[in-house]
Amino acid sequence: MVDSRFISTIEPTEKKDTRSGFGAGLLAIGQQDDRVVGLCADLTGSLKMNAFADAFPDRFFQVGIAEANMMGLAAGMTIGGKIPYTGTFANFSTGRVYDQIRQSIAYSEKNVKICASHAGLTLGEDGATHQILEDIGMMAMLPNMTVICTADYHQTKQATEAIAAHHGPVYLRFGRPAVPMFLKHDAPFAIGKAQNLMSGNDLTFVATGHLVWEAVQAALALRDQGIHADVYNYHTIKPFDERALLDSVKRTGRVVVAEEHQKAGGLGSIVARVLASHHPAHMEHVAVDDQFGESGTPAQLMEKYGLNAAAIIAASERVLAKRG
Repeated sequence: MVDSRFISTIEPTEKKDTRSGFGAGLLAIGQQDDRVVGLCADLTGSLKMNAFADAFPDRFFQVGIAEANMMGLAAGMTIGGKIPYTGTFANFSTGRVYDQIRQSIAYSEKNVKICASHAGLTLGEDGATHQILEDIGMMAMLPNMTVICTADYHQTKQATEAIAAHHGPVYLRFGRPAVPMFLKHDAPFAIGKAQNLMSGNDLTFVATGHLVWEAVQAALALRDQGIHADVYNYHTIKPFDERALLDSVKRTGRVVVAEEHQKAGGLGSIVARVLASHHPAHMEHVAVDDQFGESGTPAQLMEKYGLNAAAIIAASERVLAKRG
């Protein structure tokens, strides 16, 4: 059964990139709270920060290709009571500036919102050097850091606005390509609370980011075979909603995790740890298997690396075949 509180349609006709949801959310929260400031590392158009920059030129800072400097500036701005939103590609928001984030933001618990576009394989043609697939693990390991990975345009807008009221450092991950708009613009959204999009008793789907829609599609296809998946959108990776996972798995006994990330260190690793500690269960994992990416269109790469509904269905068949 589809939960109409969250899903607007299972046959979406409109697609939009999640980074545009960030841009819309940043403008909206900027209009509501004059403490919000924006910083960008020479990617204002790609991050869709133009509207905020035009509306609030005195609150927008173009720092150039100097991401480490941007993180230091953002940390300092919090001391004066500002709420800085930094914007650049996910690779440059994490890997390039990890020391600055660890020392000046996470350790110091500064109220910086690290907003990262073009995450994962779906960055596309720029290839492996730009397609970071380790960022969720890197950021989730940092004490004090909240980690969010959104599923569509509406949810990204919601999350962008919500993190302003959340005190402390946040990593907000979103992407480049246009993806189906299937979630309601006013769906209940709470940091740290997973969304149960579809109910079922045969197995549990735990998905995040672009893989949430693929999980919904897989669940709909399996439903036609008489298999009913309990589908969860884990938009918040950290803090992780352990109760939602455990309540579901105690009924289903089987889990498929899906994420646009390396198998090591991401959502799947967190799920495995929680299950091992509290309720061991059979698990399959749809993710990138210890590889770098490559150049290609987002659709081509998701197909080649097995990050789609077909891969989730295949993983479901494997986990359902396990006994005990």
